[in-house]
Amino acid sequence: MSTTNTRKEWKLTELAEAAGVSPRTVRYYVQRGLLPAPPFKGPDTVYGEEHLVRLKAIRALQARFLPLDAIQVELARLGPDELKALTESEPTAVTSSTSAPAAPALPEPVKAEAPPSPSSPVTSWRRWELAPGLELHLADTADAKTRALAERVRALIQESQER
Repeated sequence: MSTTNTRKEWKLTELAEAAGVSPRTVRYYVQRGLLPAPPFKGPDTVYGEEHLVRLKAIRALQARFLPLDAIQVELARLGPDELKALTESEPTAVTSSTSAPAAPALPEPVKAEAPPSPSSPVTSWRRWELAPGLELHLADTADAKTRALAERVRALIQESQER
């Protein structure tokens, strides 16, 4: 049996398992543009090494509490070698799709941003309808930890709706 280090192609469920995410998450990341679409769609669809490296990089960046929008920017900015180095330098916790994500180790220090003063007006908000009658609002001035929490809440709601 091949290991993930020597394999070059994976079926969706194999790729998801190797990266520690659900198959639905892989599809969502493709839809959102975090992962490139596989070259062929259908029952014989296979994913390559680039998909696995990018999934592991996403997990490493999520461990730093980055929201998916920031992760997408990082993925576009980093080259293939840098992505691979990121995945090798930061081990990610592999969890099954039925268990809660493992709490990451303490995140690396992030550049301190001055918090908005109470007198400064919030210029805009992001709004998501999570379910009928349930909305999530996030100020553009929210700090990285709060944005990560909002992304996590959205992902949990989405996963529960898909079950």
